[in-house]
Amino acid sequence: MAVRHQLIERSPQQVWTVLAEPARYPEWVVGVAGSAPGRGDWPRVGSDLRYRVVLGPWKGDGRTVVRRSEAPHLLELEADSGVLGTARIAVEVRPWGEQDSLVIVDEHPLRGAAGSLHNVAVDAFIQIRHRSMLKRLANVVERSAPRGPAPGQPHS
Repeated sequence: MAVRHQLIERSPQQVWTVLAEPARYPEWVVGVAGSAPGRGDWPRVGSDLRYRVVLGPWKGDGRTVVRRSEAPHLLELEADSGVLGTARIAVEVRPWGEQDSLVIVDEHPLRGAAGSLHNVAVDAFIQIRHRSMLKRLANVVERSAPRGPAPGQPHS
């Protein structure tokens, strides 16, 4: 089971703003080069993104479909990496205190080679990937969204 979390020093709505922008995925998703909206209005259920998957020397086309979307707190995706198979990726955004968010990513292989070959080594790889991905997400969100004053504090 590959579950990882990251504290992001911005509100859940500010995190969601980045998650809801298809063009920003290559900025924080590890292994994705370029992205373009496919069908539907991202991140509505059934909408998808198309992108290039890059894992070392291997390159292929990928597609991610929204399976569940509850703004600004939950985005569940099914990522299809072609011959590698598909994976369920849940991104949960919880309020943490008055201004921050705790982002939890839970990824599990579903179909194809990814599902058949799933083991502890694969989970370890996913954990390393998620550590980098969540740090990148935090950087993107924190760079793109100004930090507001704490509730009850005057604006300066």
